[in-house]
Amino acid sequence: MEIAGNVAVVVGGASGMARATAEALAGMGGKVAILDLPSSAGEAVAAEIGKGTTFHPCDVTDFEGTEQALAQAVEAHGALHFAVNTAGGGAARRTLTKEGPHPLDEFRRVIDLNLVGTFNLNRLQAHHMSRNEPDEAGERGAIVNTASIAAFEGQIGQVAYTAAKAGIAGMSLTMARDLGSLGIRVNAIAPSLFATGITQGIPEEFEARLTKDAAFPKRMGRPHEYARLAVAILENPMLNGGTIRLDGGQRFAPK
Repeated sequence: MEIAGNVAVVVGGASGMARATAEALAGMGGKVAILDLPSSAGEAVAAEIGKGTTFHPCDVTDFEGTEQALAQAVEAHGALHFAVNTAGGGAARRTLTKEGPHPLDEFRRVIDLNLVGTFNLNRLQAHHMSRNEPDEAGERGAIVNTASIAAFEGQIGQVAYTAAKAGIAGMSLTMARDLGSLGIRVNAIAPSLFATGITQGIPEEFEARLTKDAAFPKRMGRPHEYARLAVAILENPMLNGGTIRLDGGQRFAPK
């Protein structure tokens, strides 16, 4: 689908990879709505991007609130054609420690934030996309979710995060099959370590240690590199039902 003139919702768009994606889409003539936490810099980021970009406060673990925020974004722009979802986070805890088993409520929290939150967004986004008139190729919309290479080689202490991200990767093909008759595509990106959030601005020596197992480049990813892949997925109709690693050939060691 063409980016120009079409509407994109970018969840987590106030910072990092999602902000870079929002900027890229707006720069290509897309109409962009940013969804992010009320405490985020989303309003300022939307104003900085300009070009009609809007901000809609949203906590993806508030499932009803997410539905309302998404509806407001669609109302503001008149439709929804693209969705890029990056909201998530993890917890460092082993399955069993000297203190006892992994707390079940903490596991559920990580699953809700990453996996259930993503699926809730997807089901709602697909509903809005289904209302679009198909383009000349029969396409109505495209969704990009964010997994992680931890989905495939999670490290010690990442059991909840690994389960959540593996679920996101696992949904891609099944959901693409569910939505194929409507002309809606679904893919996921599985990044390695990226220079966002707490990893942004860390010393080069520490970055080198974290990425020593990468093939090339031996560094963390940059937000604009995620954005370039997200845009390519949205534009290319033959990319569907897959999870694409974005990792410089890195494979996580056990720890």
